[in-house]
Amino acid sequence: MTDSVAGQTVLVTGGAGFIGSHLVDALLPDNDVRILDSFVSGDRSRPPADATVVEGDVRDEAALARAMDGVDTVFHEAAIVSVAQSVADPTTSHAVNVDGTLSVLEAARRRDARVVFASSAAIYGAPESVPVSETAPKQPSSPYGLEKLSGDHYCRLYADLYDLPTVALRYFNVYGPRQSGGDYAGAITAFTEQARAGGPLTVQGDGGQTRDFVNVADVVQANLRAAATDATGEAFNVGTGARTTIRDVAETIRDRVAPDAEIATVDPRPGDIRDSVADIGKAREKLGYEPTVSLEAGLADYLG
Repeated sequence: MTDSVAGQTVLVTGGAGFIGSHLVDALLPDNDVRILDSFVSGDRSRPPADATVVEGDVRDEAALARAMDGVDTVFHEAAIVSVAQSVADPTTSHAVNVDGTLSVLEAARRRDARVVFASSAAIYGAPESVPVSETAPKQPSSPYGLEKLSGDHYCRLYADLYDLPTVALRYFNVYGPRQSGGDYAGAITAFTEQARAGGPLTVQGDGGQTRDFVNVADVVQANLRAAATDATGEAFNVGTGARTTIRDVAETIRDRVAPDAEIATVDPRPGDIRDSVADIGKAREKLGYEPTVSLEAGLADYLG
């Protein structure tokens, strides 16, 4: 098992976004890297000069064809990742997250290119028990979760039906540099901004909700391993296997940034999931994945 990709032509959809831009940086030294990004949410300043940028939406067949020409592996990160946006506008969210993913898979099938797909723990909804294994019931509670589940299924169907090498990675709560927010992973960004403003840091509900926060460096590691594994046509959880309460995260950030700041509680979000943590045994066994960045170290790096 290897955690490296070298000598390939690779495409990162959403390569100017949070996770995508970290992937681009990791791939560039040893590969010909292309980025397909609409720059609706991606940052135009992120793509390095050595990467080839194709501006366009994954639903744009002409742009996708240009980006995919001669590609060996596609890391499909492009998506509308906001749960709230998917609830407010499910039609657009579905078009990008499901139709866009299907377009990427079809383009990859024409070129026999491997696809590593950014799935999500949102496909599980409120888990019946934790840690959550890949075989746990799939009960998404938002259009976003259902859309990611559709893409996850499509990847495995394309592997079975067309012998296309695909791997779906079910990210838990990713955090790290360049993150711009979004649900509980974005709580780290929100708490940091609130602390730097002097507080208060606002915790939804009682703060006892638990999440599996995984550093973006480990998510990149999982992607590189997925690009090299023989275990295609499968899905893997990407997390740490460790639970942390939202209040603990708020207190850690408060103590590091603004020790005198208040932590205030606000009403919980409707339908909020109480506990979530990944069972990463399958990724350990089949990908050789092992998280390397503790939340303490990751937050220290993030907070500077």
